[in-house]
Amino acid sequence: MAKFLITGTHGADDPTRASLPFHIAKGAKEAGHDVGIVLAVDSPVILKDALRESLFGVGMPPLKELFQFAVDNGVPIYV
Repeated sequence: MAKFLITGTHGADDPTRASLPFHIAKGAKEAGHDVGIVLAVDSPVILKDALRESLFGVGMPPLKELFQFAVDNGVPIYV
């Protein structure tokens, strides 16, 4: 089992890049790896409920679903 620490730096201005760390973390967690997410630079704004629920990355589930998966599965999110 590997350990991953995924860093996100994009906020609401780019929903796909803002969602990407959560999408990668979901895949890693489902594969049985330990994973954590670091939100830096512009990305901490996506922690606001109203903003997070309005972001939809291209080719991936909505950010609110990816975020909820992280919370439900104990993925630590560092800001």
